[in-house]
Amino acid sequence: MRAIYVEVTATRGSAPRDAGAAMKVTPGDIDGTIGGGALEHQAIAHARAMLAEGRTEDSQTLPLGPGLGQCCGGAVTLRYTTTPRPLDTGTPLPLPNVQSDAPLWIWGAGHVGRAVVSACPPRAFDLTWIDSAPDRFPDHVPPHVTVTPAADMPRLAPHAPRDAHHLIFTYSHDIDLALCAALLQRGAASIGLIGSDTKKARFSRRLGMMGLDPSGIICPIGEKSLGKLPAQIAHGTLQALIARTQTKVSA
Repeated sequence: MRAIYVEVTATRGSAPRDAGAAMKVTPGDIDGTIGGGALEHQAIAHARAMLAEGRTEDSQTLPLGPGLGQCCGGAVTLRYTTTPRPLDTGTPLPLPNVQSDAPLWIWGAGHVGRAVVSACPPRAFDLTWIDSAPDRFPDHVPPHVTVTPAADMPRLAPHAPRDAHHLIFTYSHDIDLALCAALLQRGAASIGLIGSDTKKARFSRRLGMMGLDPSGIICPIGEKSLGKLPAQIAHGTLQALIARTQTKVSA
């Protein structure tokens, strides 16, 4: 047994992927995604424990709440099996080959962060990519991207240029919230946050209690009609950001 396939078999409420989404987990790699973040981190750990123990079948129902450091408000049921499942990673969609020196800071090197870096035209932004440890980044990063490991990412936020755009895709809602607070205090050209309407409402309430105005945070990001795959989220997010920055440059 060399791989466990993790499949979303049911969802309730707000969930990052729909039923049928699947990923392949091996001792040293993953392929596909069930939605990223803490949910996927826990599922990968469980699948690898099954591999180590020689187990072939299991299932879990996980609430997407405080226990996972998330606030989506829904739940997902996962099936773990050695039977291969179809993996849909999405087809990259073309973006205009624009040029700008606008700073773009990408927070998080998970599936969506990687999809954004991969899809972004090389000259569209001055890219800085941040995550909590060097091993969270892929082995090969485009030469025009500045990789910045930061064990405490919110502490780095006050050092960002005030004219930088930010896209937040970390594995923890607590880190996401701390980054939003730090960037609102610092000042930013724009702040995009991956998440649901439920996440936006809860973050807005908590940021308001801190005396911060969350109205400038864009959440959800991307274009819902394109789908929930990382490549689809990346395309919609970058398309909107390129339109925003190019309009300002043209003006």
